[in-house]
Amino acid sequence: MPRPKTPADLVRRFAAQREREDSAPEDGWRRQTFRLPRPEAQATARESFERYPKAAYMTEVESWRVLDNGLIEFTMRRLPSAD
Repeated sequence: MPRPKTPADLVRRFAAQREREDSAPEDGWRRQTFRLPRPEAQATARESFERYPKAAYMTEVESWRVLDNGLIEFTMRRLPSAD
């Protein structure tokens, strides 16, 4: 990748990168990140598994952690193959 010659070049490069990241990941997975209290996080994950069954969409909790404020942050991922 060529080096940016001006600050505007750098801004354009970062903007293009952000658009690519926001539009669709390059690995084909669809991801959605949530930050919710524990009971709501559990219900949301359950709903995702019901809506996108693991057998058809390979749905899974990709990662999760407890934040300092007590919320659960988790990322659901699935393949859009059955959409």
